[in-house]
Amino acid sequence: MKEQRLVTLKYNNFRQIGLAIVIGILAGLVVSCFRLLIQKALNLVLLLFEFFHHQPIWLIPWAVLSVLMALFLGWLSQNYTDIKGSGIPQVEGQLMGEYEEAWWPVLWRKFLGGVFGIGAGLFLGREGPSIQLGATVGQGIVERRTLTPVERRVGIASGAAAGLSAAFNAPMASAMFILEEVYHNFSPLVWMSVFISALCSNFVSMQFFGLRPDLDVAHEAVLPAGQYWQLLLLGIVLGVMGRLYQYVVVRLGKWSRLVKWFKPQWYPVVPFLLVIPIAWYLPITLGGGNELIVNLTKLPVSVWFFLGLFVLRFVFSMISYGAEIPGGIFLPILTLGAVLGALYGAFMIRFMGLPQNLLPNFIIYAMAGYFACISKAPFTAILLITEMVGSLAHLMPLAVVSMVAYLVVDLLNGQPVYNEMLQNFLQHKKIMFKGMTQMTTSIYEGSRLVDKMIKEVEWPAGCLILSIWRGEEQIIPRGDTKLKVGDTLIVELTDQDQQVHKETINQWAHEMGS
Repeated sequence: MKEQRLVTLKYNNFRQIGLAIVIGILAGLVVSCFRLLIQKALNLVLLLFEFFHHQPIWLIPWAVLSVLMALFLGWLSQNYTDIKGSGIPQVEGQLMGEYEEAWWPVLWRKFLGGVFGIGAGLFLGREGPSIQLGATVGQGIVERRTLTPVERRVGIASGAAAGLSAAFNAPMASAMFILEEVYHNFSPLVWMSVFISALCSNFVSMQFFGLRPDLDVAHEAVLPAGQYWQLLLLGIVLGVMGRLYQYVVVRLGKWSRLVKWFKPQWYPVVPFLLVIPIAWYLPITLGGGNELIVNLTKLPVSVWFFLGLFVLRFVFSMISYGAEIPGGIFLPILTLGAVLGALYGAFMIRFMGLPQNLLPNFIIYAMAGYFACISKAPFTAILLITEMVGSLAHLMPLAVVSMVAYLVVDLLNGQPVYNEMLQNFLQHKKIMFKGMTQMTTSIYEGSRLVDKMIKEVEWPAGCLILSIWRGEEQIIPRGDTKLKVGDTLIVELTDQDQQVHKETINQWAHEMGS
């Protein structure tokens, strides 16, 4: 029997690996094309504005075309709300079993809307949409096969990781982000598939964009040990500013609707018109911010200049995201962090005698710290910046800044921004659970479920433990089966209060028991 079980496990593993490879390749192709079209569109906008400087009369038809494009995107997003915004909250909701979407309608609408919106120069990121695009590819593939609900969710998670990997050329960080922030599940069943898909997608992306790190910030020096006190101060600044970002971005939808006469379909008109003067005077700032980040060290080292740049990026990022069209906040967060790092470095150079050659270091550290505290995913932030910059020299400073910023936001009662966005999204969707659904949850160290037999737990009504994954072993549960740290439970819910029961079981599995 044991030999037969091992053979079955190996077969399941190989089947899962094969599926992960297919998902990674196809998601890599879709997202690489998405990324390439956005780059081409942004380059076209830059060329057109060079022409407009010589022939400004052409700004009038451009403004008219911008309004028409904005109205089209507003109509598209408001009539199919699953494509709004980043896409990360939608994927997280799917993986948590809180809502479902049809993969093909989301795929083509998100692709088209993202190219037009981000490619027009709005301060939106391609990374969140890339995650949703990858997830829809994974969903489309697994739904063509006879798979269990668990394998379906793993396929969606694998596609999401592949999407982010193709967008950033950072497979390790992409896998970590999906596991840490989106799926909240580190079981071998999940991480193996997610990581393989991310690697395959990255291989495809390299064929389009080469091996150069995505954020190739030129840096010469390693931060001296005597300057490490700066990391603590920088982390505090980033934490406070990160909490401000969280507070504003999750309330944009509520604030926008205070103006009753201005219809949501019209929201994109505002950023599409405002981006025209920005493209005229500061074209380097257009889009998610990739070009701005890699060129920050070439700009004037001025406190006032970097402060103005931060205000511009912060305000217009909010206006762009508040338009509710396809486009994310992932790269805009990193860009704001980079500008904050440049601002902090310029201040220290001006007033505290910091060597100017250390300015790139603080740009790099601040990107990680700002993303870590806003998303509350510090491990992802550290890995992401390490991979994207292409150097391990900054690993220790990145960790210090990220953890300090994370703790500051925690003290200020900040929640993971994508989780808060998910709750806002679900409220507007008014999703009702009917019939039967499944959930997965992992048991953390110290939770009340650790070392308890299944029959000793007073499970909510309509709750059935279908299976337990312990490492690579799948266990069919019985009443005397003892739960262990790291177990992943597959739970079926049939009661009408499914959402309440999900939250209860997750709380039992994750929080410290009495």
